[in-house]
Amino acid sequence: MLFLLTNRTRPNLSAAQYGELATLAKDFYASIPAGVKIHGEWAALDHSHNVTLLEAPDLGTVQRIQAPFAPFTETTIVPVTSMSGWTAS
Repeated sequence: MLFLLTNRTRPNLSAAQYGELATLAKDFYASIPAGVKIHGEWAALDHSHNVTLLEAPDLGTVQRIQAPFAPFTETTIVPVTSMSGWTAS
């Protein structure tokens, strides 16, 4: 399944909390779980948001991946599918 994740860094994080968030991210990228694939990532120019297109077996897997980040980010997870057939009028 494909999921679109939008993460917004919580306001007023301390320097120590930003450090914890960075460590969590580095640990995640060092050992992405089996069955999970990142198809693309984008960040807002001010780094307040990032968006990820992620493939995972199910919603529960994505929720477990995101759980450690919850104290530092607000996350929206939306199951998505590709679409085609739209044309200009």
